[in-house]
Formats: sequence, structure tokens, C-alpha cells
Amino acid sequence: MTYDDQTIAARLKAELPNWTHAHGYLRRTYKTKNWKATMMLVNAIGYLAETAWHHPDLLVSFSSVELRLRTHDADGITDKDFELAAKVEALVGWKDGNRILGE
Repeated sequence: MTYDDQTIAARLKAELPNWTHAHGYLRRTYKTKNWKATMMLVNAIGYLAETAWHHPDLLVSFSSVELRLRTHDADGITDKDFELAAKVEALVGWKDGNRILGE
């Protein structure tokens, strides 16, 4: 089941306030301190995505990672997208997440 724009907006506000919904994707840009931190984040997201068998789009630069989620085979936003976004948020915020990412 895919969600409509109104439901997505309500869930983001309640569950993932740092995320947006634009152009058919749940989106979040993480600012990092440097290339090493960027690659650590990309690898962590990759691990979570592979474990969930749900593969996001990533835009990677020296000091940021943009994560874009949508369920391609459903052609929209599903629970899988919200679940992976929540896992990434939990990982990034865990322990020294602010030190690593510089937020």
C-alpha cells in the first residue's frame, strides 16, 4: 500500500520531523564533517538498506549525504520507506552521531 501526500506529511511531522517529501521521495540531507565521516555514513546506510532489502538513492559529496527513499516496485511511499528512514535516524543519532556528522 502506498501513502497519499497528506498521510506522508502527517507521518513525517509525527515520526521523522527532519525529513521532507518532494518529487516522490522521502528525503533527508545529512551534513558531515569530512569525507571519512561521509563514507562511514554511506556504509552504515548501505548496511541497513541491504539488511532490509530496500535500496535508496544516495547523493554523496565531500561533506553531505542526501538519502532518498521510495518503494520502486510499489511506485510510491510505503511502510518500508518509513521503517528504513527511522532506522537510519536511530543510527545517526546514536551515541556520538552529532560528533561524527557535525550536526
